[in-house]
This record gives sequence, C-alpha cells and structure tokens, in this order.
Amino acid sequence: MLAGLASVSVMAQVPGVPGLEPEQDWDLNGYVKYMATVILPDAQSEGLDHLIHQRFNFEYRFNPDMRFNVGMRNRLLFGDSAEIPGFGQLVGLDPGYLDLTTNWLDKNGVVGTTQFDRLYLTWQHQDWQLQTGRFRINWGMATLWNPNDIFNSYSIYDFDYEERSGTDAVMLSRKLGFASAVDVVYSPSQDSELHSYAGRYFFNRQGWDMQLLVGKSGLDNVVGAGFAGDIKGAGLRGEVGWFDPVRDQWQGENLTSTSVASIEVDYSFGGKRNWMVRTALLHISDPQEPRNALAFLNLPLTARTLSFTELSSYADASFDISPLSRLTFSGTYYDDGSFFVGASNTYSLADDWQMLTVIQRFDGSSDSLFGQTANTQLFWQVRWSF
Repeated sequence: MLAGLASVSVMAQVPGVPGLEPEQDWDLNGYVKYMATVILPDAQSEGLDHLIHQRFNFEYRFNPDMRFNVGMRNRLLFGDSAEIPGFGQLVGLDPGYLDLTTNWLDKNGVVGTTQFDRLYLTWQHQDWQLQTGRFRINWGMATLWNPNDIFNSYSIYDFDYEERSGTDAVMLSRKLGFASAVDVVYSPSQDSELHSYAGRYFFNRQGWDMQLLVGKSGLDNVVGAGFAGDIKGAGLRGEVGWFDPVRDQWQGENLTSTSVASIEVDYSFGGKRNWMVRTALLHISDPQEPRNALAFLNLPLTARTLSFTELSSYADASFDISPLSRLTFSGTYYDDGSFFVGASNTYSLADDWQMLTVIQRFDGSSDSLFGQTANTQLFWQVRWSF
C-alpha cells in the first residue's frame, strides 16, 4: 500500500531544523523481525511459539507546518499459544475509540493481524501545536513505572513492542519558554463514562524538569506531579498520582481511591564496559489484584494498575561485552512474594541487523501470584531494519 507512494517536489523543511530541507517530502522506514519463544511452566507441558513481525513508519510533510504520520504493524503468530481458544481475540483487541486492528487469519493455530497504532495529523506553527488521531502521549518522566503516563501505560515485561501503543485523542500544546509548555488532551471512548481528558504544565527550574497534571482518566479523576534531574552524576526521577473514582462500582467491582508513586535512580560508570545500574520503587496505596498472572502480563494496564501489590522494587545492571554486544540483568520483587529475574543480550550482526536473546523467570512463594504459575521463558529474536 505504501510502496506505491511517490515523491513530489521539495517543499517542506525538516521539523525543528530551520533552513534545512529534506531531499523529499516523505519518509518510509520500518523493520522485519522473527522471534521464537519457548515457554517452560513448572507444572505443565512446555510450549513453542513463533512470531513474524513487520512494521512500516511513514511520514508525509505537506508544508513546514503540517505533516501526516502512519505506523502499521503486521504480525503472524503460530505455535502452541495460537491454538488456545480465544488467543486470536486477545491479539486482535483494540481498546481505542476507533478499531484499527484486523485479524485477517485465525485458524489451525495461526493468527495473522494488522494494526495501525499510529495514524495522526500534526499542525505546528511558532509556539502552537495541534495533533489529532492515534498517537503516543508520553507524559512519563521516569523510565520504568509511570503513574503520570495516564494515556499510554504499558507492561515493563513487554520488550518486543518498543514503540508502545498509541491513544485516539486530540492534543493542543503551547510552548511558554525554555523547557516549558502546556498540553491539553481529550481522548474519547466508545463508552461515554470512560472519556479521558487532562491538562499538563511542565517547566524547568535550576536544571530540574518538573510537571503538574490534572484531569480524568477513564473512571478516575486524577491529580499528578513528576520531576527529573541529576545529583552528582546520578539521574533521579519520580512521579506521583492520585486516582479518585467517579463512581463507587463498575461491572460489579467496588472502586476505591488510590495513590501511585514511583522513584528511580540510575548511574552510568562509563569506561570500557560502559556499566550502568538502575533501581526503582513503586508504591500503590490500594492495589487491585488481577485474576491471574497471565492477565496481568498480557492485558492492557492503566496508570493505577502498574503493579498488583502495595510495594514493588526493581533493579538492573548492564554493560558492554564488546562494542557490538550488551548484556543486561534485571529483577523485580513484589511484596506478595512474587519475583521476576531476567537477562538479555543484544548483538549487532551488521549495520541493519540485530539479534536479541532473552531469558525470563517468573516465580515466588506458593501462594503468590507468580508462584502459582511459575515458569521460565526463553526468547530469540533477529531483526532487520530498513
């Protein structure tokens, strides 16, 4: 569909770079990935899954003030998980106002699906910007758990979707000065009670980025704040949000107010191995326990359901084995006794080729969420970018 698009005369400047003109007024890039997954449950038979994942990112610049973006991903999933009843329905789930996901194949243990996770128009002139369509609204200031990311929450274990999901919304922004601006967002829902809208003011004081936000996210009125800065070479970031439901019950479940707060520290040692360490803490005053571990790891999260326990802690350490290879160790502990440990290695095979190997272990005490379905997962992925 996109391959037939042709370039026209040069009219637009590169956004944000005055006076520098591109060779053409459109760009097209993407990648193709293959990933094999081995699932090794402690109490059940093992499983093997395959995923072929292809992505297009397209941008067309009408003029210096107006551009159009499309992000489309096509996936072919086959293996043991694809034979589970309802798997295709889960893969084809689109929580947006518009259903931009289509399963074009779902039979005999094979699921083929296409999703437009970016489809938006941007107008920008001087200090004003207007975006409308499906796009990512990234209000998080930390890099792991984001109570302020009320429109685009995600699972920290989903390493295969680096672009993250988008939101169907309209956003108006105005710059107020150096590192200072105001954003106003409206995101509709098929259910009028789940409409979301919010405003954010962010600014910089003495080298520290800060923000304040207020609005409504689904069934919650929200007030939040965040900061990011540096202390003697160590990065320090934090976010907090207060979620107050607009009603007492929803679909038979009681709704209560809760606070969600995260703090994160990282430090890079540099040197030949480029060591970097990071640790983070998440607190939820009234967590909601999911039905099971599978639901927590696979269903869409919200900013108030980033964890299922009151206190969650995380740490990782990474270093370069060689200029082409980097190794990362990570772990998460939940105060119900659940824990996660993992290791990953990225290796550059060539300029446009990369290999990723991941091992993940979910376990815990016998009555913990992860302990009830303890398992090990192995992933091998190769990617070609264009």
